[in-house]
Amino acid sequence: MPSGSEELVLPARQLKSYVVRTELERILAELEEGDPVPSERDLAVRFEVARETVRQALRDLLVEGRIRRQGRGTVVSRPKMVQPLSLRSYTEGAISLGRVPGRLVVSFDDIPADADTAQALGLAPGTPVMHLERVLLADGERIGLESTYLPRARFAGLRADYDPTTSLYAAVRATGVVYSSATERIETVLASPREAALLECTTALPLLLLHRRSLDQDGAPIERVRALYRGDRIAFEAQLSR
Repeated sequence: MPSGSEELVLPARQLKSYVVRTELERILAELEEGDPVPSERDLAVRFEVARETVRQALRDLLVEGRIRRQGRGTVVSRPKMVQPLSLRSYTEGAISLGRVPGRLVVSFDDIPADADTAQALGLAPGTPVMHLERVLLADGERIGLESTYLPRARFAGLRADYDPTTSLYAAVRATGVVYSSATERIETVLASPREAALLECTTALPLLLLHRRSLDQDGAPIERVRALYRGDRIAFEAQLSR
């Protein structure tokens, strides 16, 4: 072996886990969406490993969105929804991907702006803002939890006319406001017990946390958004150019 190089030796447990994962990938490649995945017990017998080794491989596939729980068993999941990062609404993005968007309203009320929200919206702390929290659906499945904050003085008319189960983006545009630019930051987090309950997932499932601040054509803030997305059900894609 060349000088200065070292051979990587994996512990036996990791080697077994890798072998199981590789074999599971082959099994999934032969199955269709909704097909049942063999049980932990059957897989442990087939691969001649401990059930915990199989369980870890299945957990990894669950987090990646390759499989999902259904009743007391596990089935092959449909591919993740890949949402482009753009100024389009969630509704437009979902429809363009052949998915049926939906929303469940958690709350729609007026609250005093905290320091971060006030700064993002160009307001004084404590100024009333409209807060809309909704569970985002794709084909009836819960994939996201979105909280949007809007200056109440600017968008008070939405109270009377807007149906919060529909596209907020479209409703804001209907007032004559033009979305011109946005700043977004994405990071990974774990859900709180409340968030996990609303998203029907566990607190151990990695989530994608998106922060967005949108501006109109005059540079005035439109909204501050904090959105959580299930990492096993959705991915984001950006188109870059020079």
